[in-house]
Amino acid sequence: MKNIVLVFLVMLLGSGIAVSQEKKGPELKWALERYDYGTVYLDDMPETKMDIKFTNDGNEPLVLSNVRACCGTRVHNWPRQPIMPGEEGIIQIEFRLAPRAQRISRTVTVTSNTEPTTSIFRIIGQVEERN
Repeated sequence: MKNIVLVFLVMLLGSGIAVSQEKKGPELKWALERYDYGTVYLDDMPETKMDIKFTNDGNEPLVLSNVRACCGTRVHNWPRQPIMPGEEGIIQIEFRLAPRAQRISRTVTVTSNTEPTTSIFRIIGQVEERN
């Protein structure tokens, strides 16, 4: 009888710890960890309009309070309404690449009601002259 009570108490304690460690709140999860253009050439410049997709992987509504971009990158549109758990959102951006050899390094920073409150999406690559 004592063993049954002991096993029951251990199971109860274990389930309580598991529940307390369960992540609560909204969670912004990027569809891609980052976008890598790789090497592009001056005579074949890529499209620089992009839809950045993300999902709310949390269990509460995700609310974006600000979306900003650096280095001449323009944010055209981002969701102003809450993204419910399991739903997807899209941030539309555009940037210009100067017609010269350069490293591509852009960031889009999202401020939201997640923990931590900011999440950064990176765009990388290299522009080169064709030999």
